[in-house]
Amino acid sequence: MEAFRFTVLARSGRARAGLFHTPHGPVQTPLFMPVGTQGSVKGLLPKDLKEIGSQVLLANTYHLLLRPGPERVRALGGLHGFAGWKGPWLTDSGGFQVMSLGHLRRIDEEGVVFQSHLDGSPVRLTPEESLKVQEALGADLVMAFDECPPYPSPRAYLKASLERTLRWLERSLRAKTRPDQALFGIAQGGTDPELRALSTRETVRFRLPGYAIGGLAVGEPKEAMFPMVALSTEILPEDRPRYLMGVGHPEDLVAAIGLGVDLFDSVYPTRTGRFGSALTLEGRINLKNARFLEDPRPLEEGCDCYTCQTFSRAYLAHLVRAGEMLGGILLSLHNLRHLHRLTEAAREAILRGEYGAFAQAFAQRRFGKEVPRWFQEALAAGGHA
Repeated sequence: MEAFRFTVLARSGRARAGLFHTPHGPVQTPLFMPVGTQGSVKGLLPKDLKEIGSQVLLANTYHLLLRPGPERVRALGGLHGFAGWKGPWLTDSGGFQVMSLGHLRRIDEEGVVFQSHLDGSPVRLTPEESLKVQEALGADLVMAFDECPPYPSPRAYLKASLERTLRWLERSLRAKTRPDQALFGIAQGGTDPELRALSTRETVRFRLPGYAIGGLAVGEPKEAMFPMVALSTEILPEDRPRYLMGVGHPEDLVAAIGLGVDLFDSVYPTRTGRFGSALTLEGRINLKNARFLEDPRPLEEGCDCYTCQTFSRAYLAHLVRAGEMLGGILLSLHNLRHLHRLTEAAREAILRGEYGAFAQAFAQRRFGKEVPRWFQEALAAGGHA
């Protein structure tokens, strides 16, 4: 049997329910992947993540390169042994740091030189080095080294950047040695339709096990973002998983799933939890607000997570105001379960052939009568109007 195999089990419009086989077990799509930047999802135990339905965890190549170092991780069993998560891992390439650490890096054709955010020392990352680090970390899914341009960027820069990313993809593929890792290519192009289509078509030519839509959710309006998602999924092959990088707002997941996206990741649910807010189907609530101090209800009626089954909004508001670390932990746990429940419900709707009705019901609860035009247009493009 192939180490990696993706099967689309059902479609509803352009939305897909799939099964993705990896060396560390099958995963059901669509799915949201919690971010464990340094090999740890902040505040949460691996057993808790498994209990709430997490399937794949994401770790950061750049951060683990700096600390503790990839060879230490390799010697201790790779991420699966070192971090105690036995299911599949995905490692990013370090390409996002090309943008996020823009003031600490220099790009050339060979790669990128970073100034370490820890001690200021120079760190060289190339396509070859990125793959070497990811092979040492041992993730199931690894990303080709790319450049994620900031928004906005001049068209000439976007074109030069995507062309360089394609050359880096070719070098990443040549550097890859482990057959038990699936290399995903990343399409760029910003919000320029012509460049986005060019980058996606050229990336597909490499016939990879999976493809990522990169360079979105970096500050552009959603009216500009979702037409690029729709364009990308029209071009990407039907028999490969599609990964929209860095997207974690519930309404964004519902819209993108409707357009045929399978995989998502973001720090949003856990970071939001640490800042004292909870995700609900009606939107985000801020537990720092005094109105929750005497609220006996759970965060979200019907949620099956430990937080909602055990604690009141009043207690959580107390923890947040008191600066207790338990508050951030319990809110992070709920927020991740909220997204997992959302993708699970989306999958069930796809299997029933009713994704349009599911997405419309979500929109009515989330937005009321004022459903944003970008959301309506995304659903229409996905065949769910």
